[in-house]
Amino acid sequence: MNFRRFGKTNQNISEIGLGTWQVGGKWGSAFDHKLAENILNTAADNGINFIDSADVYSDGESERAIGNFLKTRSEKFFVATKCGRQINPHTNEGYTPTVLRKYVEDSLKRLQIETLDLVQLHCPPTQVFYRPEIFGLFEDLKTEGKVQNLGISVEKVEEALKGIEFNNVVSVQIIFNMFRQRPAELFFEQAKKRDVGVIVRVPLASGLLTGKYTKDTSFEAGDHRFFNRNGEMFDKGETFSGIDYNTGLEAVGELKELFSGQLNLAEIALRWILMFEQVSTVIPGASRPEQVTENLNCLQQPALSDYQMSQVKEIYLKYFKNTIHQWW
Repeated sequence: MNFRRFGKTNQNISEIGLGTWQVGGKWGSAFDHKLAENILNTAADNGINFIDSADVYSDGESERAIGNFLKTRSEKFFVATKCGRQINPHTNEGYTPTVLRKYVEDSLKRLQIETLDLVQLHCPPTQVFYRPEIFGLFEDLKTEGKVQNLGISVEKVEEALKGIEFNNVVSVQIIFNMFRQRPAELFFEQAKKRDVGVIVRVPLASGLLTGKYTKDTSFEAGDHRFFNRNGEMFDKGETFSGIDYNTGLEAVGELKELFSGQLNLAEIALRWILMFEQVSTVIPGASRPEQVTENLNCLQQPALSDYQMSQVKEIYLKYFKNTIHQWW
């Protein structure tokens, strides 16, 4: 495992972390604590020390599974969680210091720990990033010892740039992949300037960048890739990175030609992200232990050449620059 400095926290975290959205099984299915235990242990056994969760993942079961796991291991893990998405309706007005404080305290109980390594605002409405009292709450929580660091998870680059204006924001979790390249422009520059860590989520564009999907691939009714393609339930950018599915397949076809000697496009897609020094960690999810080790295979891939990097950029410009670039 390789490690990178996590911004101003000065902690060293694994280049590949573990996202736990589906750690207890596929979304929509009953939570399987034994499966979660196996996935978490597989990650730890392979050197992963960064675990990302949220209080809404499986209604808190993801955090409970992590809490149980932590009691069985002697290693030091950097555990990040998120708060805010429980607010319903999910509006700016719903964000208050009192509500967020309770969410943090509830996460501490589920994780069975005394302090959170990192708590992140979970993709709040854009207006929240203009409210100093929300960010001030987390200073109080730090003083009380309940929180060590504050981060933000965002949908838009605009939100990331505004959020890091607050000095107590140490990290940004953002969608960044071969099909969503806008963060590599101004945001990465400003994150480096302010010594802010960058956590990359949705690195495989909801599986499109595995290269395994076709026009005939079907998704179950309970899968967000079935019901959220137009943002029916949450931000459209979370599903297939917001791109048109068939257009994505065309772009994947060109990527396969570019990397024709490679058997696994997912490994290339993850390695591409790690080519950017501003990235602290990438957090692909896993619903099976084998997916953890498959994701880690990207670390055995050689660095992409300048030609390959430029061609990936050309594919992005051809298919997505004029369609989704400005949205996120």
